[in-house]
Amino acid sequence: MPAKPLDSAKRKQILRVIFISLLLDLISFTFILPLFPKLLEFYRNLEDPHHSPNSLLNRILLGLNAYKHSFSRPISDRYDIVLLGGALGSLFSFLQAIASPIIGRLSDKHGRRTALLWSMAGNIASVALWVAATDFRTFLASRVVGGLSEGNVQLATAMAADVSDDQQRGSTMALVGACFSIAFTFGPAIGAALANVSTVAANPFATAAGFSLFLIVVETIYLYTCLPETLPSIRKDAPTNGSANKEHVEHSSSPAQTRTNSHLLLNFTHFAFILFFSGMEFSLPFMTYDLFAYTSPQSGKLLGFIGLIASILQGSVTRRLHPLRVVQIGVVACATSFFLLSRLTTEAGLYGAASLLAVTTATVVTGLSSLSSFEAAESERGGKLGNHRSWGQVGRSLGPLLFCSLYWWAGRDIAYMAGGTGMLGVAALVFGKLKAPPRSLAAEKTK
Repeated sequence: MPAKPLDSAKRKQILRVIFISLLLDLISFTFILPLFPKLLEFYRNLEDPHHSPNSLLNRILLGLNAYKHSFSRPISDRYDIVLLGGALGSLFSFLQAIASPIIGRLSDKHGRRTALLWSMAGNIASVALWVAATDFRTFLASRVVGGLSEGNVQLATAMAADVSDDQQRGSTMALVGACFSIAFTFGPAIGAALANVSTVAANPFATAAGFSLFLIVVETIYLYTCLPETLPSIRKDAPTNGSANKEHVEHSSSPAQTRTNSHLLLNFTHFAFILFFSGMEFSLPFMTYDLFAYTSPQSGKLLGFIGLIASILQGSVTRRLHPLRVVQIGVVACATSFFLLSRLTTEAGLYGAASLLAVTTATVVTGLSSLSSFEAAESERGGKLGNHRSWGQVGRSLGPLLFCSLYWWAGRDIAYMAGGTGMLGVAALVFGKLKAPPRSLAAEKTK
């Protein structure tokens, strides 16, 4: 049977902990994003191919250059570092795709708090390796450990669903989404500023890495001291018949969840959306450089604009609509932005397309996560949301490679037209196959 609903004060306290901890986590995570080009350039210069031709970094660069030279149109050497950053991003997403379902299932069995604290231990190890990364091999190890241990986002989503009823679910998921927008608005700027402060000659990025480690440690202590268990079957305020384990068995044997949408359909929709969207995200620096000769600060300003608009929308619009409507709005905005980008000629047009991308950022993933949580029973929520995230991470590991390959082979016009056509296919899935869970419609009527 379902656990007793939390009282309002307790729920607000838990949501506050989730929000603050996730914000700390994502700000720390985004520190590295604007540093990737200079960071990887530092390692490339450190491991000069004339002196270390067989180093791990130079073997990777050799493979990436062979891939780059296979294209019919010339690609500037300026993009070598971008390609390397994309390869590392794809590796991180692939590892997340492996780890997410495991972390989710462990949280269903042992509790969200326990799983999150173990995840934080891995995050601390990952960032500590970055602090000590005076060579590329150590830096790569930090990304591998981080990819296999990062579980904060999916566990925050599961915890938010644990403490929310049907009427509260959409607005709670928007709160989680707002953390992303706020972090991506301010985190990269802070990371870039810290990169200008040199404290360790052997690792010029140790200051940014050290502050990132400080935030992760503070977050871990905060979670350990302030976060109660939220898994309904084992939390302290749940009704029990002898023991938490007995309750968990009774709860797990309850009738199967009645579903409006299959998880396979939701997961595939998530995969298809992220496949196209992440490819477009990754290609933006290439396009803005080719068309407008954008520098890194100008690209950062564009991304900050997207993050700011997205956070405003999540706080004012996304939280008030039922999840399916949120997803529908987002995929239409995304398809439109693709077609605009394919014919772009002015910076005003770029910022118009960026406004639509902000709508997409504020809506689709938040809405799909909310729909997935509606379709999951309490005893399986962590695992189902982990699987949902895993499908998205597979899309994120493939999207940049596939989309940029098309961009270089066929040109910007065809690449973005193809992306827009693919997003129309996603829209067809969303409008034709997905249905609004009756409980989400009832929740919208009460707002």
